[in-house]
Amino acid sequence: MPSPASFPDEEVVRRVRDGESGLFEILMRRYNRRLYRTVRTIVKEDDEAEDVMQQAYVNAYTHLEQFAGRARFSTWLTRIALHEALLRVRRGARMEPLDAMKDKNDEVPTDGVTTALNPEEETLTGELRVVLESSLDAIPEIYRSVFVLREVEGLDTMETAECLGVSEDTVKTRLHRARNLLRAEVFERAGLTSSEVFRFHLTRCDRVVAQVFARLKFPAPAHPHCDCPGEFCLQQR
Repeated sequence: MPSPASFPDEEVVRRVRDGESGLFEILMRRYNRRLYRTVRTIVKEDDEAEDVMQQAYVNAYTHLEQFAGRARFSTWLTRIALHEALLRVRRGARMEPLDAMKDKNDEVPTDGVTTALNPEEETLTGELRVVLESSLDAIPEIYRSVFVLREVEGLDTMETAECLGVSEDTVKTRLHRARNLLRAEVFERAGLTSSEVFRFHLTRCDRVVAQVFARLKFPAPAHPHCDCPGEFCLQQR
């Protein structure tokens, strides 16, 4: 008998609606990394990104009956998280200008950055990640969001447009602008790949799942330490 972890999103959603609330963990484990990276482009603080993720999951579970299947579940969930992140920023009166790029060259740590870094290394040093993340944080949110969804999470143009509620042409234009703003020499100097941006560690995954389950008054997660045999967090290992 196949494990529920192998079921498509729509089947998991159906079973959660039918009372198997613990299966909501499957959906969280599948999309924790995407939601963290997407939200992090807007709120720009790790702890606040976790808070936004938790609220987004609570909102999604509470309104699960409203998921009609007209879009992918992942798109529906990402839009909920984006909406919550934007609300958080607006409440904090920290909205950025849309077409102005802050000059943070003096703030980006460069010590230890070298072109001699082996591009096949699986683990990057913290200093190198800071260079890229600081560069992303320096550009307006509308460009960060498109860049992360397209280049980091690998969504296609259509789903990115659906997540952000904009046209496909707008996605293409913003992605082109984001690439220009990020300055190719930063990537070349640091030897980074975009897949390393805003790394989502398994400890963060465990913490978010546990806290959302507590808020929803569910029994403890079936996999509290993300030790399942590959179905959960496969792409994060």
